Amino acid sequence: MAKVLIITGDAAESLEVMYPYQRLLEEGYEVDIAAPSKKKLQFVVHDFVDGFDTYTEKLGYMWDADLAFADVDPADYVALVVPGGRAPEFIRNDEDCKRIVRHFMSNDLPVAQLCHAAQVMAAAGTLEGRRTAAYPALQLDVEAAGAEFVDGAGVVDGLMVSARAWPDHPTWMREFMQVLRAKAPAA
Repeated sequence: MAKVLIITGDAAESLEVMYPYQRLLEEGYEVDIAAPSKKKLQFVVHDFVDGFDTYTEKLGYMWDADLAFADVDPADYVALVVPGGRAPEFIRNDEDCKRIVRHFMSNDLPVAQLCHAAQVMAAAGTLEGRRTAAYPALQLDVEAAGAEFVDGAGVVDGLMVSARAWPDHPTWMREFMQVLRAKAPAA
């Protein structure tokens, strides 16, 4: 069975981890979740409240990381998923996290990333010359990394599929599944 890797950490957006995790299992892939260390992760829920200028954050699901970034051999996986939330702000500083991202991007393997995941992609130096969606507040970060910011729900650039945030899940995952099925079928 083909394996897909999700890289994340504490304060990842619950929906942005669990939706692709379950969708990939449904499609027939084995899925591992990697984090800075192998531990129980605390995810969060981001939502919008009238009168707030930005999203709010509440505690979400807890989930076990299957392995630490340092223990990941990216060659064991056919694709990578990078969820958003606040986790990208922190995991982007991890050298093994960047090593993992670079492997998938430099070997032209399927990558799905959304929301604040662009911070991880930029830190790994993999956005230059690309087109990507991200949480709209990150437009300046995306452009500073040398990429074209696209305000879209399922932006496909080669084998990288990006989106703005969890409301884009249906379009984002539909596009990613097409890329994944063509490049690395589950069976």
